[in-house]
Amino acid sequence: MAEIPTAAISRLVTYLRILEQLETQDISRTSSSDLAERAGVSAFQVRKDLAYFGRFGTRGMGYTVPILKRELVRVLGLNQTWNVVIVGVGRLGQAIANYPGASDYQFQYVGLFDVNPALVGQQVRGLTVRHTDELRDFTRHNTVDMGFLAVPPEHAQDAAQALADAGIKGILNFAPVVIQPRTLERSGHPQEISDEWRGLIVENIDFLAGMKRLAFYILNPHLKDAPTPEDPA
Repeated sequence: MAEIPTAAISRLVTYLRILEQLETQDISRTSSSDLAERAGVSAFQVRKDLAYFGRFGTRGMGYTVPILKRELVRVLGLNQTWNVVIVGVGRLGQAIANYPGASDYQFQYVGLFDVNPALVGQQVRGLTVRHTDELRDFTRHNTVDMGFLAVPPEHAQDAAQALADAGIKGILNFAPVVIQPRTLERSGHPQEISDEWRGLIVENIDFLAGMKRLAFYILNPHLKDAPTPEDPA
């Protein structure tokens, strides 16, 4: 498979959301032009993004909405269950835990962790909040695929290390800091990433960064998402 740009994956998520909306409106067919208009991209971009993963439509007839939705669910890995723990169960962590819709996409919260004694032992969404020190032992006895970080910025690196030490291979970071993998210092050798960080994927969700980008584009709307030239008809 050719190298796939990160932005293309983000657009697939948008296309999936649009297809779900079309289904609720009992619309059974769509086209690259229709998806493009709804997603704010070009039809060429839609076709290019989908082509990374195969052929899903019929030339001149477009796409069958349920079939394309099913294929995008498969491509994005949303046809399997993903077990998730949340580290940081303050206001943001609890809001994430209670956010509706995660279970619709097979994301299942299996553990909540915090270092605050006032929170440890509380019940949130039917789960008992555990101390973060218990995280590694928890993953020995439970399958965990992802960890969500909802801790203050100054604690994010330590919390991410706790997730890495526990063998979790995907982190969704809501703290407004850049998480750095731990490296090994070896005399006469370049720094190497420590074993527990190898293959670990970190996705950052930075609300403040989004607000800054939004402020810039409000002032400079002509610079936002310049359209991609269409391919030949």
